[in-house]
Amino acid sequence: MKVLVIKRTTLVIAIGVLLFISAFTLNVGGIEVGATFFNTANKRHPIYAVETTENKVAISFDAAWGADKTSEIISICNQYNVKATFFLVSFWVEKYPEMVREIYNNGFEIGLHSNTHPDMTKLSKAEMVKEIEANIKQIQDITGVRPTIFRPPYGYYNNELLDVCDSLGLKCVKWSVDSLDWKGLSASELSGRVIKGSQNGSIVLFHNNSDNILDGLKMVLNYYASKKTEVVPVGELIYHDNYIINNQGIQIKRGN
Repeated sequence: MKVLVIKRTTLVIAIGVLLFISAFTLNVGGIEVGATFFNTANKRHPIYAVETTENKVAISFDAAWGADKTSEIISICNQYNVKATFFLVSFWVEKYPEMVREIYNNGFEIGLHSNTHPDMTKLSKAEMVKEIEANIKQIQDITGVRPTIFRPPYGYYNNELLDVCDSLGLKCVKWSVDSLDWKGLSASELSGRVIKGSQNGSIVLFHNNSDNILDGLKMVLNYYASKKTEVVPVGELIYHDNYIINNQGIQIKRGN
């Protein structure tokens, strides 16, 4: 009988703890009230997507390995009269400088994707700065333009990286819709993921040399055209001042 009492007491305590946690993790204005209690209140977030009532999205291509399909991606986008963002790693830039010029000369936005594609969270702040500044120089030497947005390799980030981006005048950008094209999905599979996940203000992740990107991209752009969805580069979608980023990584214009 004594054992049963102990078990009941333990159960009551456990339920009480769960109720306490629930009470302290209410979501108010995009901020978890309980975050302070769990030491996560100071965790910062990059931009995953944008809150907007406008029917528009941004598509982006990470380029680190291979370039066989990049010219065709540009051609397809031009056929649909849309522009996208290419996030470039320095060793890709060094290997394909003419492709960088082609991207730029066709009016596409170029973003930063690091110098050597490391896990940035494992670097010191000084090493982060070195990675990003080398990436800036590689691209600026070819285009004459200093990029203003950065996508961390693998999507890995921490507060220190976001601080570094701020110090360099850069917006750190991830994505809200992952095509998973790098997994070898069919064109219909990857386009289906993008179409299902897209909404106003979405940022879509593709890769420039994935297996079925060309056919998949056409399907996605056909869908956007049918819905009269405007497709813009990331830098045109995001807000550059007077905004907040909530704990889901949604960038919200102040006053909205």
